[in-house]
Formats: sequence, C-alpha cells, structure tokens
Amino acid sequence: RIQILFEKDHGIRVMHQPSAAESVFVLLLILTLTLGGGFGTTQLVKTKEYEAWYESLVKPSWTPPDTVFAPVWIVLYILMSISVFLVWKQGGFLKQALPVSLYAVQLALNLTWIVLIQESRNLLGGLVDIAFLTAVVLLCVILFWRAKSTAGFLMVPYLLWVGFAGALNFQLWKDNKDSN
Repeated sequence: RIQILFEKDHGIRVMHQPSAAESVFVLLLILTLTLGGGFGTTQLVKTKEYEAWYESLVKPSWTPPDTVFAPVWIVLYILMSISVFLVWKQGGFLKQALPVSLYAVQLALNLTWIVLIQESRNLLGGLVDIAFLTAVVLLCVILFWRAKSTAGFLMVPYLLWVGFAGALNFQLWKDNKDSN
C-alpha cells in the first residue's frame, strides 16, 4: 500500500505502508538471517581446537566469562534485527537502500570476524576486521537514527559491545603476538 502524507513546509511525501503479513514476513526474515548467520557461523567454525587455542591465550582481567557471550549476542542480534526492521518500515527496501545495505555489510563483517578468530585464529586479521565493523556500525547508528530515532537507539548497545570486543581483540593480539 502507498500512503500519501501532506507535510507542512515539506510538500507531499509518499510512504510505503506494508501489510501486516508483509511486516511479519520481513521481520522473521531479518531475525532468521541475523540470528542464523551469527550462530550458524559460530557453530560451523567453533571446534575443540579453537576452544583449546582460546583457553591458552593470555587474557586481560576484564575478559568476560565464556557464559556471557551467547546471551549478550542473542539480545544484540534481536535488537539489531528490530532496528533494521524499523528502518525498513520507513519506506521499504528501495527508499532505505543505503542503511539496509550498510546493515548487510556490518553483518558480513561481523560473520567474517567470527571466521577470522575462531577458524583462522588470526587476532590481527580480526582486529582489522573489527575496526571496519565498528566504523560501519557507527554509520548504521547515524543513518538508522535519521530514518527513525528508535532504530538508531536500538543499535547503540551493539556499537558499545563491538567497541568493547575491539578493545579485547586488541589486548589479546598485543599480549599474544608471539603465539599468533
């Protein structure tokens, strides 16, 4: 459906109004791709060898316990999914092509980081990747905020977590250069 809005001082604005069924389908698709991508990639590359390697690393005292990571990522992936869904609702994929495309790029960088760390055990490669990831997530926050402030706000915890993960990645790389 198309809704025509008359805005004072801004003229006419045409808004895409998805049906309830279309909205549910898109939200489920985004959740599936985001959660499935993250946890699917982790399950594919997480091995006993990786776990032994990670356990052998010198870690800073502020490293969270392993039991924290899965619950944090579940919450973040859900918030991210809702965020991009809210952006999509502000005009559809065509009107929101740039922020939705950046979301896909950051998701690809996120999954690449998982592979670099867990499969390749490449802390320096992970550090380079997470630097790009942080920049793209920041762009997402800004563009999502412009589309709908709630969407930008929902991405802030992810930005903070990626920043924390980047700091942890840097410290792991710095403290384990000789073994990497």
